[in-house]
Amino acid sequence: MSGALDRLRAALGSPIWVLCGGDSPEREVSLRSGRGVFEALRLAGMPCELVEVEGLSDLLGRLRSGDRPSCAFVALHGGWGEDGRLQALLRSLGIPYTGPNPASCHLCMDKPFAKAVFELAGVPTPRWICLSREAGFVPSEDHLGSLGLSLPLVVKPASQGSTVGVSVVEDIGDLPSALELAFSYGDSILLESYVAGLEITVAVVGGPSLALALPPVEISPRGGLYDYAHKYTPGMTEYFSPPRSLDALASEGVKEVALRAYLALGCDGYGRVDLRVDAEGRPFVLEVNAAPGMTQTSLVPKAAAAAGLSFPELSALLVLLALEGEAFLEGLFGGGRGIRTPEGSSP
Repeated sequence: MSGALDRLRAALGSPIWVLCGGDSPEREVSLRSGRGVFEALRLAGMPCELVEVEGLSDLLGRLRSGDRPSCAFVALHGGWGEDGRLQALLRSLGIPYTGPNPASCHLCMDKPFAKAVFELAGVPTPRWICLSREAGFVPSEDHLGSLGLSLPLVVKPASQGSTVGVSVVEDIGDLPSALELAFSYGDSILLESYVAGLEITVAVVGGPSLALALPPVEISPRGGLYDYAHKYTPGMTEYFSPPRSLDALASEGVKEVALRAYLALGCDGYGRVDLRVDAEGRPFVLEVNAAPGMTQTSLVPKAAAAAGLSFPELSALLVLLALEGEAFLEGLFGGGRGIRTPEGSSP
């Protein structure tokens, strides 16, 4: 890794911009991710600048002034910072950036669309339906049953992250308030079967020619749902990598399913796949995150640490991916810390 870092330092003609902030409900998390990545890159000896943006017009104005980075590290979560609009702007201007391509970002943020792709690709995902605000009705338990759904249910906005607006409904009487909460974040929501079991996440780096899954992380919140507070409050959740509740063979199976989901959405760069594993050991993909959190309590840095990479090394690696593509990953992870996926084949 040290040789790659030396090559990166030599190649940078201008600072890396760490983009954070935005105007989505995840703004505060984005600011924390931005600060975390900025400090990590500084520790790695990389020239960088923390750039807090309110909207795309702010960023475009600065770029039009002639000020350009060597690379943009996308630490924005939700909204235009994660749904492909920012990525399309950067690509159109020829600015390398971290994370997936614009189309994949859009797919990842549109949960119903992503789940439809999973089903077409044979990626296991919990049963689901999409409801629109325009429909204006609350499904009965019988209606849900006719659609293959039963309690408990997960109700979530169709295009938010960080567990924003998410409820687990165990009693049909609680469904109206869960729908109201989810609809407060958009006009479409997702109702999904709740999979009892383990919460697992898998970080993936690379793309179609070489995609690598980092060690899975088991998530064990101290009571209740792995919600916003449990995600971002130190001490409220325990994390285990390798997972304490999966043997090595089961962990490899989870990584393969995560890779299939990541590649089904056409992702490159890096991302994070969230899954549930039921009592029979079957993994189900919930979603793929195109701009996952990069705070001190975030999951991608934990997965990288389990693979032997520090937060500064991880941050620099993601910049290298943006600048050079996937070729250098072979030497870095060829020893077996991930799963290699040759171009044109499925994992």
